[in-house]
Amino acid sequence: MNAGWRTAWNISFGILIGLLTAAILWMLSSPPRGKAITLSAPPSPKPLMVHISGAVLQPGVYALPAGSRIQDGIQAAGGLGPEADTSLLNLAALVQDGERVYVPSQTFTTPAPPITRSYTPQETTTAGGLININTASLGELESLPGIGPTLAQRIIEYRVTHGPFTTIEAIQDVAGIGPARYDQIKNLISVVDIP
Repeated sequence: MNAGWRTAWNISFGILIGLLTAAILWMLSSPPRGKAITLSAPPSPKPLMVHISGAVLQPGVYALPAGSRIQDGIQAAGGLGPEADTSLLNLAALVQDGERVYVPSQTFTTPAPPITRSYTPQETTTAGGLININTASLGELESLPGIGPTLAQRIIEYRVTHGPFTTIEAIQDVAGIGPARYDQIKNLISVVDIP
């Protein structure tokens, strides 16, 4: 009886192995079901469009890769011109899309620090007594409500780096001057082209 039981067990085991093998072969040979997933390439970052002007060899608008620095923009514009003055530029600063980078020349007259520059009302104020933000000294800018020494210095650095302001609203491009602070000073400032 023991031998009969073993024979039945071997036959049952063989049938089970045969069925499993057949099921595996059937699954492997059947066509795949559902739709195949296709992966697309990750999107590449959009290039930054930057306007490089001033004392560079080829001023213009350039497409720069994300993470570019002002130095990269100057190189894209053919490099610095012989009269370029980079002492007021932060060449390591990251550029932003739509930014204008102005490279001043050594012959470009920029306002000196307030210690060496005397106040001349005809240069910095208009007939209506408004402060010209394109020529005002550090002290004159500090006289505006909400503008302290730090913001006044940022205004001067901004106009040296980016060129003169073309509208009074453009002062909001200076870090730290938002709509609320602009509302405080908009009736006290003007923009007059630098001769």
